[in-house]
Amino acid sequence: MFQIPKFTAPDFSREIFVNAPNVTTSQVTIKGVAPDHYHATSMYPEYYKIKGEWILLPQTRMDCVPVIHHDGSLEAKEFRRLLVGETVIIGRTDDGSEGIFLYSNGFKTEENKIDTFAFRSGRSRETSFDVDYDNLVELLKYDKDHGHIIWVLGPAAIFNIGARKAMEYIIEQGYAHAVFGGNAVATHDLEGALFGTALGQDICTRENKHNGHYHHLDAINMINKAGSISKGIVELGIDNGLIYSCVQNEIPFILAGSIRDDGPLHGVIDDMSMVQDAMREHTKKATTIVCLATQLHTIATGNLTPSYMVRDHEVRPVYIYAIDVSEFVLNKLRDRGTLEVTTIVSNIQDFLYKLTDKLHK
Repeated sequence: MFQIPKFTAPDFSREIFVNAPNVTTSQVTIKGVAPDHYHATSMYPEYYKIKGEWILLPQTRMDCVPVIHHDGSLEAKEFRRLLVGETVIIGRTDDGSEGIFLYSNGFKTEENKIDTFAFRSGRSRETSFDVDYDNLVELLKYDKDHGHIIWVLGPAAIFNIGARKAMEYIIEQGYAHAVFGGNAVATHDLEGALFGTALGQDICTRENKHNGHYHHLDAINMINKAGSISKGIVELGIDNGLIYSCVQNEIPFILAGSIRDDGPLHGVIDDMSMVQDAMREHTKKATTIVCLATQLHTIATGNLTPSYMVRDHEVRPVYIYAIDVSEFVLNKLRDRGTLEVTTIVSNIQDFLYKLTDKLHK
């Protein structure tokens, strides 16, 4: 039976921690501007020595500033949200010598350790991913009732009728608590429901339909004419697909706009700060994130997500899975800071077929 790895906290009785000073702080004097020598957070657990006690930052994200509130609580705040008068922790050393300690070994066990030299330790098209599928299935089954699962989707996840049905199954069986995507994934899913096409190509036969290049624009226009996605689903009699399943099962979907969007659909958030805040409402409580064939949305979500979270007073890891047919894309995620990620090289349709088959068993 799947079990969450136990977190081992640092031994703060060690001399280096006992003799460490309390953190140094400074005040915000300009809205949205951090004080000089501010400390920037990472995705890993960080402890701060305050009034002689080492305190864990309960929720974090990369590239934020730790703020100490009047009641003593800690918050990782985005620069743009800093308010005049707030108390910010400063310091650039995270080995404990400035009262700041970054801790990345809390979930490490003897099983995690491998020889310095070993063959096939990378992740490529030659890798066998069977163990990763099995681990993900067990994780999804556990977090269905004990966590918060986010799916980050590119349109490849709904270009094929089988993939659409797989995503319907995942939503309907409770293996998703939120969905992130862009204008395209929602538009082409709704196009599939209305016209049986994705970008004008039949989702069953891959046949290009006459004037099919109008279909995604017609889908946007029809939904927007209804006033919203949920109203359009009712008025247009939509009864299948990812978005339909989200609406029917009350699963929130956050659609982040981009400069290249057609339309866009009503409900797509085109303000960067607003969409980041909307995503953060879910990433700060996420336990598992599965990213399918969407490089930029995956990087964005990874940068918003910590490597741990505190749930029921216990520290547990946050799992990120990234799936793409391109090794280059998956390697780039690591280069952009999404370090705590399991990567699987696969065509998205094949991945979804295999995953849902294993979830059925």
